[in-house]
Parts: sequence; C-alpha cells; structure tokens
Amino acid sequence: MLETTFKQALSRAQLLKRAVLGSLVVSGLSLGATAACAQQYTEIDDYQIHYSAISTDFLSPEVAQTYGIQRSVGLGLVNVSVLQEQEDGSMAPVSASIEGSVGELSGSSSEESLRFKTMRENDTINQISTFKLRHDEPMRFTLDVRYDRNAEPETVSFVERFYIER
Repeated sequence: MLETTFKQALSRAQLLKRAVLGSLVVSGLSLGATAACAQQYTEIDDYQIHYSAISTDFLSPEVAQTYGIQRSVGLGLVNVSVLQEQEDGSMAPVSASIEGSVGELSGSSSEESLRFKTMRENDTINQISTFKLRHDEPMRFTLDVRYDRNAEPETVSFVERFYIER
C-alpha cells in the first residue's frame, strides 16, 4: 500500500511538472526553452517533433478560456509542435498537420481519434487536441506528423498514464 501511494505521488509530481511546462507552452512562451526542459521530443534529420499530454484541469482558467479549452479532471490535452534547425543553429517553428489517435496500451478498447487545431502566438505554432482520460491506465498516443507536404508523415508514439483526482 505504501509503495502504491509513493508511485501515485511520484506520478502526480511528474504530471504537475508536465502540466506547468504544457501550460507555459500553450500560453505562448518560448517552446524551444520549455520543450527542452520536458525532453519529450523526437529528432528526424534537422526537425524536432515535441509532444506532451496533460490533464486540462492543470491549465489555468485564464489559459483555458483564452484558447477555448474545457478544464476537467476527466479531459486531457495533447500538444505537438515541430521545430526545424536553421543554418545558424537556431530552431524555428514549422507549420505541420497532425492526425492521431489515443487508446489503451493493451489495445483492448476502441481508439479515440484526435482532432487537432492550430494555435499560433508570437513565434510559436502548436497543434492541440483534447481526449478523454482513463484513470490509472497507460494510454498510447499515435501521431502522424506531416511537416513537409512533399514527404510521408512521420509516426510518433508515446505512452502516458494519468490519475484522476476524485
């Protein structure tokens, strides 16, 4: 029982860290600095695909209202952005189209399609989508990210586990 409580506390701390980072990204702060802290990205050639998933309940009411996101303990938000390395070594945001789904790790239940919308603010471009959370179940995200219309999309998969406060 103590081990379970410790794991839940650790997972909540990790989710809180991601929520803070995700809120900063969604609120329009520099994605490069924020995503680098989260270390959730995939590199393909000179592109970086950054991704995170949080509970919308962690968003501040102001951020949620500004971007039309419903805050709920049972609703999650996946945020994806693509950066391209420039000749001078800096990273620049790239407009990308994303299709994806989220489902249980075991694949026993149906997957939920993700419907992404583009959010632009200052020098950031984010693709966000909401989804229903499943309490204490690993959730597999599969994303097809197209950042070059002349190339096939890149597939990015990751797993997150969420805990719903009751």
